[in-house]
Amino acid sequence: MIVTIDNINKLAWEKMDNLIPTIVQDAATGAVLMQGFVNQEALEKTLESGKATFFSRSKQRLWMKGESSGNTLDVVQVLTDCDYDSVLISANPNGPTCHLGFESCFPEQQLTQQNFISYLERFIEQRKNDPIEESYTARLLAKGTTKVAQKVGEEGVEVALAAVAETKEDLLGECADLFYHTLVLLQDKGVSLTEVMAVLQKRHQK
Repeated sequence: MIVTIDNINKLAWEKMDNLIPTIVQDAATGAVLMQGFVNQEALEKTLESGKATFFSRSKQRLWMKGESSGNTLDVVQVLTDCDYDSVLISANPNGPTCHLGFESCFPEQQLTQQNFISYLERFIEQRKNDPIEESYTARLLAKGTTKVAQKVGEEGVEVALAAVAETKEDLLGECADLFYHTLVLLQDKGVSLTEVMAVLQKRHQK
């Protein structure tokens, strides 16, 4: 069930002694970012503010993730499980989630191949917003849309040639180049991968 202010009372608050375990998941990559607890007040605050807010068992008070560090979590969706006794928050992180400086409190987890492309999209966005001189991505973006679009065109031709006349290894390499440069072009144009996926989903439903 999608949790809203209107149905928040349906959660099993009494069963869980008013503290429900809550997992936060990266909305883009699917990575698990952290685990905490919410009481009803904290969950209401989360839904109202759009910032993930929890109940601190050690401090016995509400705390918004990132209230000190600035590494807040922008909430996309809040779900509860079939028993209404746990919560899953989908969010976009603003910086590392873990207090040790890691992106996740579970740093050893491996992203799936499908979700890695969303991670790569975010990495390219970082290079766009905070360019590093030795970064190929930053240098390419600095050359403007025409140059980036040209690279996508070149890589597309190379994929076609590799498919016809070269080895599987060559084809894999050229496809990787095409995917990467397409993500750079989308970032240059301010278009998110989510928007592209929405188009594919809509087509798939026809």
